[in-house]
Amino acid sequence: MKLVKTFGRGAKAAEAMIETLERRGAVNTARVEPVVRKILAGVRKGGDGALRRYAAQFDGLTKAQPLAVSREEMRAAWEATAPELQAAMMVARGNILAFAEAQLPKQWSFAPADGVQTGQIVRPLGSVGCYVPGGRYPLPSTLLMTVTPAQVAGVERIVVCSPKPATETLAAAWLAGVTEFYRVGGAQAIAAMAYGTPAIARVDKIVGPGNLFVTAAKVMVSSECGIDMPAGPTEIVVTSETGSAAGIAADLVAQAEHDPEALAVLITSNEALANAVLAEVKAQAKNNTVAKKSLAAQGAIFVTKTVAEARELTNRLAPEHLTVDSSADLKWVRNAGSVFVGDYAPQSMGDYVSGPNHVLPTGRVGRVRGGLSVMDYVKVITVQEYTRTGLKKIGPHAIALAEAEGLTAHAASVRVRMR
Repeated sequence: MKLVKTFGRGAKAAEAMIETLERRGAVNTARVEPVVRKILAGVRKGGDGALRRYAAQFDGLTKAQPLAVSREEMRAAWEATAPELQAAMMVARGNILAFAEAQLPKQWSFAPADGVQTGQIVRPLGSVGCYVPGGRYPLPSTLLMTVTPAQVAGVERIVVCSPKPATETLAAAWLAGVTEFYRVGGAQAIAAMAYGTPAIARVDKIVGPGNLFVTAAKVMVSSECGIDMPAGPTEIVVTSETGSAAGIAADLVAQAEHDPEALAVLITSNEALANAVLAEVKAQAKNNTVAKKSLAAQGAIFVTKTVAEARELTNRLAPEHLTVDSSADLKWVRNAGSVFVGDYAPQSMGDYVSGPNHVLPTGRVGRVRGGLSVMDYVKVITVQEYTRTGLKKIGPHAIALAEAEGLTAHAASVRVRMR
């Protein structure tokens, strides 16, 4: 993990590093785009045959294994799961469900003038594909995070794709009531859900996190299939002046162990805290191979000259996960996927049981949106209704605007109804 000062002799090197981090999303996925493009085209043309070939190559799918996972397999996995893990999954699902229900947008209407009624109705998407990573670690939490809000939204068809699904992931699928689950992953799973194959009908939208190949594939298919966001390798920024060095280091190591491509950053103007965290990270990551690799490659501690500079740098990076010292810090946070406040809010709680979704924007997409929510699974459709009285009241204003734009037929469509 590198410690860099943003002022004095280190200023130029620090700015170059920061600019590299700002470009991280596009630069990272560009590395895998040629391979991903080939896989997408292969599945689109070759259907299930190509899908199975890629699944055999990358996911270890055997000829004897069906693509589809049966409900019986899911039930057996649930029954084989330890009671304490079953209880943890039920708590997590309950909190995710309650949070999604609170987020769900409402139908409403109001009258801007007599005889005029405007408002919105809310309708679920017809189908969604939930991608659940399964390569390095089993992620039953991601299945719950992607499927549960879809159910709250009322999505009729929910598809899950996951490579080499672990018992824990299958158990979570049983708990969530999943009925359509396929044991495929990577760019090939994204292709199947986006374009459709004989075995896997296409979906309206794909959600969920993944590695660089999955992230690049989602971006590439987004012109034909909706996606939630690029949700690639994990990112963490801790912006702190007074936090616990041990706690900060624990969060940095925890998120770094997700993936060798993970990004872990501390930003502070407190040099003593920076040095203490650096020492703690080294000690805590000692026996964690993946964390050590990602911290060596992407880990950074930025020591700024002022607190204000630390805050501005945080917003420039627009991290997926952000930890701050206190609720007062929320006033300056503009760009982040999810914010954790104080020494007693480890980011791992958000990964599992808090309720807010852990599928979050990476690659600075936090500048334009927050994490996955129930709103990603619905359409807000606006509605307008007029009586003749209402049209006569505000119709002339529409006519004036239409004529100013030279759109005479627009003006006529209002005028003809006002006679």
